[in-house]
This record gives sequence, structure tokens and C-alpha cells, in this order.
Amino acid sequence: MRRALWLDDLDGRLRPFLPDGLAAHARFANIDRGRLVFVVDAPIWQAKLRLAIPELLQAARSLGLSADDVVIRTSPGTTADPRKVKAPRPMSAASQQALQAALASLRDLD
Repeated sequence: MRRALWLDDLDGRLRPFLPDGLAAHARFANIDRGRLVFVVDAPIWQAKLRLAIPELLQAARSLGLSADDVVIRTSPGTTADPRKVKAPRPMSAASQQALQAALASLRDLD
């Protein structure tokens, strides 16, 4: 939980360094072995984020991170603005029954 909160805080600190318009389409997701990992919602934003790599690395270093590379992942439907996230579709009756059966089988193991 602490790591998730820390990553969310870093996302907020790095967001101002993103180019105009990109902040709503990109999210800082992780730092792994000196690589900043960002997730964008479409390939066009991946290309725009790639242009901002030098500034992002400099910003990350100013925050005390030892970053030397940026990895950009594309995940359609991912958005940095939680207000734009679509509500999940309700589960079908068959899915609900299958889930209940799976949960019941796990309770039987106890």
C-alpha cells in the first residue's frame, strides 16, 4: 500500500513536466531498475511522451530518483483522469453463479 501511495505521489510530481495535453493520457506507473515506466492510452501519446524523455529524466533526478531510461507502455482504455474511466458492465447471471461457486470451493478448503 505504501508503494502505491508513493508511486501516486510521484505521478503527481512528474505530471507538470509532461507536454501540454499529454497529462490526461499518460500516467506514471512504476520505477524499475532505474527505468521510469509510463502508461499511455494510445500510440500517438507514446510518440509525444518519447519526445519529453530528457525533461522527464531530469525531473526524476531532481526528485532524488536514480533514473536513466523511460519505458512507455500503451494500454487502451487506461486514463490518467479517474473521472473519465467507464463504469464496469454488470456481471451476467452465469458469471455471478460461477464466481459464487469458486468462492464456495475456496471456503471448503479452510
